[in-house]
Amino acid sequence: MSIPDASATAGSVVDEVLSAVVADRRVLEEVTAGLLSRGHVLLEDVPGTGKTLTARSFAVALGLEFSRVQFTPDLMPADVTGSYVFDEDAGDFRFTPGPIFANVVLADEINRAPPKTQSALLEAMEEGQVTVDGETHELPEPFCVIATQNPVEQEGTFELPEAQRDRFMVKTSLGYPDEAGTRELIDRRADRDTPAPTVEPVVDRGAVRELQRVPESVTVEGPVREYIGAVCRTTREDGRVDVGVSPRGVQRLFEVARAEAVLDGREYVVPDDVKRIAVPALAHRLVLTPEAGVRGVSRRDVIRDTLDAVEVPAMEPPAG
Repeated sequence: MSIPDASATAGSVVDEVLSAVVADRRVLEEVTAGLLSRGHVLLEDVPGTGKTLTARSFAVALGLEFSRVQFTPDLMPADVTGSYVFDEDAGDFRFTPGPIFANVVLADEINRAPPKTQSALLEAMEEGQVTVDGETHELPEPFCVIATQNPVEQEGTFELPEAQRDRFMVKTSLGYPDEAGTRELIDRRADRDTPAPTVEPVVDRGAVRELQRVPESVTVEGPVREYIGAVCRTTREDGRVDVGVSPRGVQRLFEVARAEAVLDGREYVVPDDVKRIAVPALAHRLVLTPEAGVRGVSRRDVIRDTLDAVEVPAMEPPAG
């Protein structure tokens, strides 16, 4: 699949999701960039903003198998990964796959489960497999976790461990709808006799795998690579930050910047691609100092300040 074709296809997927979800297009493009770069997505918002609908709509538009896990305080790791069950007919134990065995897994309200259960996703998200009772089971391809969480200030929530947050390619927020979006929600509710908007498949699983290969062909010139490295290093030097962007985070920013270029129909990455996706790709990876937390400093503000501080390289389009 060519880059122009991939850009047009990804745009059609976003358009289809927008037919059912009232959200800012840019937020859905951030989610799409995460999926294109074979990553996982974290959506944080207060209840009722459409996080679950968004995840389900992406799965349908992409023609992928969808599974939903409602995270609760009593959810056990085996409830996510699956377990061995004794088969009386066969006289031995057989593996019963859990809901993690799907192409798109919605981990709904992930931060309402204790850290032990949250960590059940770590191996799946990093290696595309799960290990149960010493046996490894491969997950289907493509595989993506779209997790939703409520703000940690809400009662009954747990802060996601740093290692867990670092596994997400991007973290974004749907936010509240604007004036036009709010009116659309009211109009939909008023028209009881009108069928609710539904999402139709735009591509199938094979096409999704092709789409995910396209960013690998995108060129990233030396100055942009240096720029990505400088942005990530600068977060580690900020006095408000205890733990800056990890080496994994550096690679993920590189990967998702290539996906941004694909969405824009370009064969090469420019610094604006990096700047546009840096906040959703990096902010959740930071650990701030206690003093910064007391002062109300946000991780997103730190990344924005970093982008302001790092010199942007001048770029010429690659020859050829």
